[in-house]
Amino acid sequence: MEKRVSASAVAETESMVEVKNYIGGKWVSSSTSKWQDVNNPATGRPIGRVPFSTAGEVDAAVKAAKEAFPAWRATPPLERSRYFFRLKELMEDDLENIARTVTRENGKTIDDARGSVRRAIENVEVVTGIPSLMMGYNLEDGAGRNIDEEVIRQPLGVFTAICPFNFPAMVPFWFLPYAVACGNTFVLKPSEQVPLTQQRIFSQIDKVGFPPGVINLVNGGREAVDCLLDHPDIVGVSFVGSTPVAKYIYKRAAENGKRVQAQGGAKNVLVVMPDANYEKAIPNILGSCFGAAGQRCLAGSLIVAVGDAYGEVKRRLTEATAKMKVGNGLEPDTDMGPVISKEAKERILGYIDVGVKEGAELLFDGRQVKVEGHPDGFYVGPTIFDKVTPDMRIAREEIFGPVVGVIQAKDLDEALSIIASSPYGNSGSIYTESGKAAREFRYRAPVGNVGINIGVAAPMAYFPFSGQKSSFFGSHHGQGRDAIDFFTERKVVITRWL
Repeated sequence: MEKRVSASAVAETESMVEVKNYIGGKWVSSSTSKWQDVNNPATGRPIGRVPFSTAGEVDAAVKAAKEAFPAWRATPPLERSRYFFRLKELMEDDLENIARTVTRENGKTIDDARGSVRRAIENVEVVTGIPSLMMGYNLEDGAGRNIDEEVIRQPLGVFTAICPFNFPAMVPFWFLPYAVACGNTFVLKPSEQVPLTQQRIFSQIDKVGFPPGVINLVNGGREAVDCLLDHPDIVGVSFVGSTPVAKYIYKRAAENGKRVQAQGGAKNVLVVMPDANYEKAIPNILGSCFGAAGQRCLAGSLIVAVGDAYGEVKRRLTEATAKMKVGNGLEPDTDMGPVISKEAKERILGYIDVGVKEGAELLFDGRQVKVEGHPDGFYVGPTIFDKVTPDMRIAREEIFGPVVGVIQAKDLDEALSIIASSPYGNSGSIYTESGKAAREFRYRAPVGNVGINIGVAAPMAYFPFSGQKSSFFGSHHGQGRDAIDFFTERKVVITRWL
């Protein structure tokens, strides 16, 4: 049975929800004249309205966070951790409703949504250990006789995160819990395409009873983002999205003297060796390429089949894809849901047309998929290209949809060279039974997240979500120890004992 939540929480109906901001511990309606519909991608129908908050509203959120910082910073880490024990409990109790909200506004299958909410909760679990995570280090006589030296970690002030549409629950929690547990205050800006999930989660944050202003929420588009990037009281920015926007965020925020971690796009390669265990590999590859309709930064988008693996991979992958059901993610037997929007659908279909014009051969064409009962949904079926070459646009550019290309390579060296030639370096995986090949791949693949017989190499919350080349801009990643480093400053204290 659903527990009672605040008035801001999202109902399980298709009724229109008016999205609000959460500033200084209160729900606030925006005064803006600019609003945008929030659509259910499965039906194409609006389920909410999101405001494009004004510069004044963004400033109010930052001001509330700034005013809350001194007292929150002075709150002992053990006390701060207790708020997150409570938040974990509330999110656990509301997991199913949060997941259903994710599916309704994002389109991913309900199982995928549940998994993503679980990952958000795991980040909350990690920061309940903040008294240990924030510990510094010291050395007696480290600077000479009777002179001790130590390092202590301190919070810096107000941080913000600008988040993408593809994981409305999980990605914000790569940042928010770590920043706040470390003693900072926070302003979250979710994607305007999927604001309802954080409305629901913030109803639980409100119940926890964080001091007013410690955690704030503002909705909006580019104007709100630019206000946050330029605001003199924001000390650091976290971002996940496409590479062009990541570069923009990184440059503009850094020019304003802020810390930045900006996760960019991807073109992830799955290498299949001839000795792969196909019975286990093919379902795993299928999930990597077509899970979340390919709208994951860890989605497999190129399959490099080495040697004799080429024919076997094509046959098995095509047969397995033919059995997939595309439909509404809330239906339990759905294997793949819609893409996020009509614009995304048109862009993905355009890339399929490009692949055909470039000379790639369609093994499986998802352009004509129809979903009974949802004629207006934003559906693109799973699509597989054969005879792809590394220089093709569909092999080099991020499509961010359920489109995968198959490339034949003569050996592992050629497969690794294909990965190395990509401007991206988010993730790469190898399917093999050979320890030698696995270690060679791990050693040489220029990517941040490596999978060995795993197609979605998603780090657990206590490990950083890595990335290289044009897939990441910054020095410290989200999650794990990197997050603690990003959200604290290390201060060196040298003491002479007289």
